[in-house]
Amino acid sequence: MSKHLFTAHKAALTTLYSELDQSAAGLGELSVGTAGSVLERTNATGTRFYAHQYYDAEGKKRERYIAGPIGDRAADQRAADVRDRVAASKELAKSARLLVREGYYLADSRTYATLAALHNHGLFAAGAVLLGSHAYGVLLNHLGVRAAVYETRDVDIGRNDPLVLQSELKEGILGALTTSDVRLVEAPRLNVREPSTSFMKPGAPPFQVDLLTPVRKSQKPFLPVSIPELKAHATGLPYLDYLLAETQFAIVIAREGVCRVRVPVPERMAWHKLLVSVLRATQSPKSRKDFEQGCVLLAVVGELDGEALLEAAGKLPAAARAKIFKQAALIEKMLEAHPRALEVWQSLKKSDQ
Repeated sequence: MSKHLFTAHKAALTTLYSELDQSAAGLGELSVGTAGSVLERTNATGTRFYAHQYYDAEGKKRERYIAGPIGDRAADQRAADVRDRVAASKELAKSARLLVREGYYLADSRTYATLAALHNHGLFAAGAVLLGSHAYGVLLNHLGVRAAVYETRDVDIGRNDPLVLQSELKEGILGALTTSDVRLVEAPRLNVREPSTSFMKPGAPPFQVDLLTPVRKSQKPFLPVSIPELKAHATGLPYLDYLLAETQFAIVIAREGVCRVRVPVPERMAWHKLLVSVLRATQSPKSRKDFEQGCVLLAVVGELDGEALLEAAGKLPAAARAKIFKQAALIEKMLEAHPRALEVWQSLKKSDQ
């Protein structure tokens, strides 16, 4: 008998997470670092104004101008709004820390700052999707379970259809990312003639933001695809349209606070992870990671909502399902401790024979 792939959190914790999720929906603009505080400052001319002081993702103390002069009705109201937002963020951070102590997935400071910056510019509201291992960790929290999470320093952002943003990104997505206080530059591709599809932090430790988009029929996979509204390019990936077709909102939890992001639905991510594990080089570390994450999601969703899992499998192209079935024996071994999920898998396999 194989080991259980996940452990369910206690009901009290899932209730706390749900309350945190609902509260995060009304936060609006987020600090890209700690919640911080609102201070009163005086400039060289003697004018008093409001500033927001906080610690950024690198642990450096920063200040940003809020409004002025002090005493002006609009400036005072702006400062009061920021104070309210700071207080709300601090309260949510307390709940987030409690969840993390109990085994909920925690995003690192750079990832949180990056996602908060994209949230502030409306990318997730417009349809951008967090992918990769960070999305996997977010989904585990959302499903109320604990499982092994691979450490990653990559933030993967997917885009299906063109994003309809509330305001134009005049400096593109790189300009939006710059507001995270994490210094990023375009990462060169192996073929230097091709435009960059990633942004990297120079030096150590490594940190990178990758842009991904589906490959259309007229395009070749793994090549740069222009994303005009972001003034950038993304790597075109096969079958990514399947993953991005259904998404939901959930929260990223970090020590600095919480950020509401868009992620794939777990049933589609389960099948997509298993599919990608076959498409990658055999026995590569990333292939193994995708396979194990896919099996965990298969086990969780199979126990919670087997019909959703079957419905999502039915929307996969037959050729893609055939690739997943190549790992049937390994998948069945992984699911031995989860009979309901195993039954869903076997039902699917039987229907495709």
